[in-house]
Amino acid sequence: MTELRETGAVSEAVQDYAKAIYSLHRRTGAPVATSALADRLDVSPASASAMLKRLTSLGLVTHQPYRGTELTEAGQRVALEVIRHHRLLELYLAEALGMSWDRVHAEAEVLEHAISPELSELIAEKLGHPTHDPHGDPIPTADGSIDEQVTVPLAELEAGQGGMFTRISDSDPEMLRYLSERGIAPGDTLEVLERQPFDGPLTVRFTSGEYALGGTLARMMRVALDR
Repeated sequence: MTELRETGAVSEAVQDYAKAIYSLHRRTGAPVATSALADRLDVSPASASAMLKRLTSLGLVTHQPYRGTELTEAGQRVALEVIRHHRLLELYLAEALGMSWDRVHAEAEVLEHAISPELSELIAEKLGHPTHDPHGDPIPTADGSIDEQVTVPLAELEAGQGGMFTRISDSDPEMLRYLSERGIAPGDTLEVLERQPFDGPLTVRFTSGEYALGGTLARMMRVALDR
């Protein structure tokens, strides 16, 4: 990774692709289709294919036609480094600068490419070497390991099941504001009281009260189930 960075091979685009491949692979556990990658990054399939050829030449991915793309060990290091920068920046913006959690993602998307590993370590030290960002996502360590806790979407829980709300997708600021206005945040315990059929809302009890949550939001919220 150090050698690639010093040669300038790891551009912002390379980092974005590595991060996107990591996230898509983690969601499905399968090789990532070029079409899914193009959709994720809002580029044409032709552009995605061209960049995958570049990542292959750099030794960051393996790509098999009609099967998909996976990160190599070197590619995973690139992805986890930029994810570490992103999540540390989100936490710094929230805790040190008081920025609301619905705004930090967009700012970190820009800044994640600008900071060095040395600066990210200073931020981590300043924050007390945190393990999770404001949305509950685990922060990779400096040596490239990450603690991906086993969780399930809230939408999959049945009435009577409960657990801890651990993380929420940071892709939709309106969802984050909706939860914040109701005092709901990662770390809260919850119990599903009722679920309506046909993707209807779930009535869920949180620390701050009982709320009806629609299917779209419930799918974005991750829960560590009670044992």
